[in-house]
Amino acid sequence: MAETPVLQVERLTMRYGEGCPHCKDHLEKNRCTVCGTVWAANDISLEVYPGEVLGIVGESGSGKSTLMQSLYFDLIPTEGKAYLQNYGEGKKNIWDASPLEKRKIRNNIMGMVYQNPVRGLRMDYSAASNIAEKIIAAGSRNAGQMTARAEELLEAVEILTSRMKEAPKNFSGGMQQRVQISKALANNPSLLLLDEVTTGLDLSVQARVLDLIRKIKAKYGISILLVSHDLAVIRMLADRTIVMLDGKIIESGLTDQILEDPQHAYTQQLVHSLL
Repeated sequence: MAETPVLQVERLTMRYGEGCPHCKDHLEKNRCTVCGTVWAANDISLEVYPGEVLGIVGESGSGKSTLMQSLYFDLIPTEGKAYLQNYGEGKKNIWDASPLEKRKIRNNIMGMVYQNPVRGLRMDYSAASNIAEKIIAAGSRNAGQMTARAEELLEAVEILTSRMKEAPKNFSGGMQQRVQISKALANNPSLLLLDEVTTGLDLSVQARVLDLIRKIKAKYGISILLVSHDLAVIRMLADRTIVMLDGKIIESGLTDQILEDPQHAYTQQLVHSLL
């Protein structure tokens, strides 16, 4: 029997503008030259399987972050459906969920790590309080359990528990990302969304964060949707890769296959820039 995907996205479209009959044939990059409509995501379909890292690579404006923010309900797409194995037996479109159900999905089934830690953390709260906030949002009120969970997760992301009462604003960028990862893992989500998590970090810090993500995947067996514009990051972590350009998927396959034998001219250009 075929494995059931943790996440299935069908024909996700995010359009800014009314659209017109000419949009299909008159797009310049992702903008219609006739009506001016911008297609930030254009008919995106994908699956993420249990324990898999699916990489999404593409330049700025390719639709990667639009996809991630739609999945985490920061944006509501114009069209499309998405199904989670752990919600409604995988048969209910998450974008049709009630506000209460969406909060449950965000707090229990998915974890999100943003490129900018300011979006994912309360910078004036302590590191432990950031994790506790996520646990409280999922309905727990046991202070002892929350403290123990915060200690466990901060240790997992290699932050000294002696610093758990410090605020993330006092931490380096790499440490802030690690606190964000620990917060995202607070309620044992089945899917982790990582949006450009190493952008802006020093190379040595990038390497540590990537190594940490690999360890977390091995320890928790979590499925990961990993967005990056950096093919080196994708090569290190992703089992399969999707290449996006101008809001569309232009190529997909096993990461090794994409890197060794890219078919699309844009992917070839990306791979050659890495060599």
